Amino acid sequence: MDLFGLDGKVALVTGAGSGLGRQFSEAMAEAGADVACADIDEESASTTAAVVRGLGRRGTAIGCDVTVEAEVEAMVRRTAEVLGRLDILFNNAGIADPQALLLHQYPTADWRAVLAVDLDGVFFCAREALKVMVAQQSGKIINIASMWGLAGSSSLFPALAYNAAKGAVVNLTRELGLEYARQGIQVNALCPGFYQTNLSRGAIDDPQVRATITAFIPMGRIADAAEIKGPALFLASAASDYMTGQTLVADGGCLAK
Repeated sequence: MDLFGLDGKVALVTGAGSGLGRQFSEAMAEAGADVACADIDEESASTTAAVVRGLGRRGTAIGCDVTVEAEVEAMVRRTAEVLGRLDILFNNAGIADPQALLLHQYPTADWRAVLAVDLDGVFFCAREALKVMVAQQSGKIINIASMWGLAGSSSLFPALAYNAAKGAVVNLTRELGLEYARQGIQVNALCPGFYQTNLSRGAIDDPQVRATITAFIPMGRIADAAEIKGPALFLASAASDYMTGQTLVADGGCLAK
């Protein structure tokens, strides 16, 4: 089980205040890592950091808007200053399309807002983390994409900007995996399907929508948020040391269809 231990490691999780971000933070702490919990809502980040400390690890909260380069730089700098290093980045902060619209109806402002968080934010965070990891000649970056980064969602609902951003994250992951393969750094993407989180709650709380989604999933159920911890720990730990530039899909079988 030493393959999965993270004693002495420091993880940075963006979007840590809720949803999958909170699960990633807990998983890192449960495996022995200290965790910097970053979120645009610093109060929610503080709640997650308190959970980390309750698990016996150091946890610090950082307010950060991942669309603002200076804030991302400060987030990474603060992580290294407070916790001493940076070994693992969960590039998780993200938003959904504000409206389920087809392209001919889609406002430019919504497009830019989603890509600013879901793609530019991933770029900014990876760039700053890599500056630390290259100096260390070690590190793990886990970019949180989506099964909709590998397939279109419109058989269920349109999600134009989200899908475009997540598809870009998948290929950015491949590129970064190659660029840093010889520097002791692994970059992989985790592609969740339907999990019960704040991002999905508005949709799955509707009984008709929930029934449609459940019928679409081969396993016949929407995952509990905590079920993401296993794949996350695999990608953050030594268990995945010979894996880079890859996508790990955890979707209840949806993309197998």
